[in-house]
Amino acid sequence: MADDLNYYSTLIAVADDCPVTAAEVPRARSGKPTVAVLQYELISGAPYGLTQEDVLFESWLRRQDLPEELPGERRAELRKKFFSRSQACLRSSPLAKRYGWGLLFDRDGRIALCPMESEEYRRLVEGASRGAQAGENGGVRVLKAMRSRRS
Repeated sequence: MADDLNYYSTLIAVADDCPVTAAEVPRARSGKPTVAVLQYELISGAPYGLTQEDVLFESWLRRQDLPEELPGERRAELRKKFFSRSQACLRSSPLAKRYGWGLLFDRDGRIALCPMESEEYRRLVEGASRGAQAGENGGVRVLKAMRSRRS
């Protein structure tokens, strides 16, 4: 894996066509965890503990029909194979597209959830739209999540 797919000091803001006005916890469908549920559990369970690559790989891995515990070599092999193909980034995550969660990356590329109704989210987005004078948003770059529909 030669390329670094992680974001640094970045907020992935909710999509313009996000249908909610406050962050919602995603729910399993038909008794199975969705990608949104898996990503939510991973990120909320370890704020600033995982990178984008970790979340993408772990959420994919948990949807596979594999034993719960994998030996380290097998896990590393699967991760290498997973990233040998092009992967959609978290800008396409249902958390930011549908459920109202901003995805906030620190300077080390570790991610935490940032609810769209929170003061921190508002400050980061407004600071970015004003050009973040005087470090209003801590030098955090703001990117929008991908829209669900074409405009």
